[in-house]
Amino acid sequence: MGRDAATVVPAPSTDTETAHPTRAAVTVNGRVIRYTATPGKLIIRNDDGDRIASIFYVAYVADRAPGEAERPLTFLFNGGPGSASMFLHLGSIAPVRIDFPRGTTIPPAPYRIAANPYTLLDRTDMVFIDMVGAGYSRTLGKAKEADFWSVDSDIDAFARAIRRYLTINNRWNSPKYLFGESYGTTRATGLAYKLSRLDGGGIKLNGIILLGVNLNHGIYQPGFEESHIGWLPSYAATAWYHNRLTDRPATLEPWLTQVREWARGPYAAVLAKGHDATDEERGAIARQYGALTGIPEQNVLDAHLRIEPGAFRKLLLRDRGLTVSRLDSRLTGQDNSGLGGEPEYDATGSFNAGPFGTGINLYLTGQLGYATTLDYRPNIYSRIQGRWDRSHIGPTGGRMPLANTAQDLSRTMRENRFMKVLVLNGYYDLATPFFKAEYDIKRMQIDRELQRNIRFEYFGSGHMIYTNTEEMPAFKRALDRFYDEAAATTASSPGQSDHADQD
Repeated sequence: MGRDAATVVPAPSTDTETAHPTRAAVTVNGRVIRYTATPGKLIIRNDDGDRIASIFYVAYVADRAPGEAERPLTFLFNGGPGSASMFLHLGSIAPVRIDFPRGTTIPPAPYRIAANPYTLLDRTDMVFIDMVGAGYSRTLGKAKEADFWSVDSDIDAFARAIRRYLTINNRWNSPKYLFGESYGTTRATGLAYKLSRLDGGGIKLNGIILLGVNLNHGIYQPGFEESHIGWLPSYAATAWYHNRLTDRPATLEPWLTQVREWARGPYAAVLAKGHDATDEERGAIARQYGALTGIPEQNVLDAHLRIEPGAFRKLLLRDRGLTVSRLDSRLTGQDNSGLGGEPEYDATGSFNAGPFGTGINLYLTGQLGYATTLDYRPNIYSRIQGRWDRSHIGPTGGRMPLANTAQDLSRTMRENRFMKVLVLNGYYDLATPFFKAEYDIKRMQIDRELQRNIRFEYFGSGHMIYTNTEEMPAFKRALDRFYDEAAATTASSPGQSDHADQD
């Protein structure tokens, strides 16, 4: 990567709107793309005009010759809730990327920030945004961080930040996309609807990218059987990866399609029977469950046919003295004791902490020369835990006790029939399992034509697909195809034929 030397600027006050551009270049498929990397802050205000937060972002804007068409613009964010955007920023498709080693282990520092041949800068400009309280984003005036700790207040803050960026950078007429990961998919789908309203900006998006989908928060409540059905194919994929199956198929697919059918067929039917299921039926399910997941039949029976993710992670490799990770079940950890209901820690956290925690500070304050008196907060999970309001006022105006923003996405797609949706799934993700993503998206009650606007892609990775370097070429191809198809749809449609209401 070629770049000008970064100039360290005086540290700005937290309540100042700033932008500190640095020139750089990256090569993608043999083509040199020159761009401007800009770390900065946006000031967002409430409806009375009072300043309520400074939002930190890093933008990457490729050079555009005079007269060239507007470039697409994508806003990206991680989830949590409580996470900064550093994972997507330095792990995936920005012009720079942490140089991850191949495999499932990573050593301590030093780490290297390298030019990213898989960047999407050849398709879109990008703006990575940190939520209020995370990264370098902070509250202002009389606002408190807890004011932003809800589904709806978080969506509102991001909507204000996006509108502000579009205004000060004259990008209102650019094709626009959202890219959310994990809880960021809840945010992205709710945000798409919020932005589409006149009081949200009247922004019709060209597309949304969802990585690690979690839209229906009610599914994981105790007693709701769909959560156990949704986890099972991911358990099976994990058992396949760790060679815990007696009759291990040669490939994951189409075997996982058969697992899906069993999960929503015989398994779901017996769960629905509850106490009416006979001992013979329960025994048959437990045997097949064990054959598909590597969990002993007796454990399945003891759990009343419902193995929780923590128990699965503890049980699968217990005879080897290992646990498997929630965020990427390819990774293994080792507990102090083989007993207990779930692992003591998530091995993925150990994998990510060093390269991302060090990398973001190395890059922002070193390579980009961004000066600040603040600490970069990778996440604020500990402050938010148990305090995030997951209720949501949906598109019908009623308040859901637990958000299901698939309803927002459905309404947005019906009103904007050109918007494309890309759903990215890791087979080894036990946090947001791929079968649960299919459940959320495929029950939106949209017509056949709109269903063709949705594409599902699958990868041999966990929750953060991009940390598996071997999958990055396929990851990039899937995104390229998505942006190309969205651009082609817009180019062939001079005017929208739908008649969306403007309420």
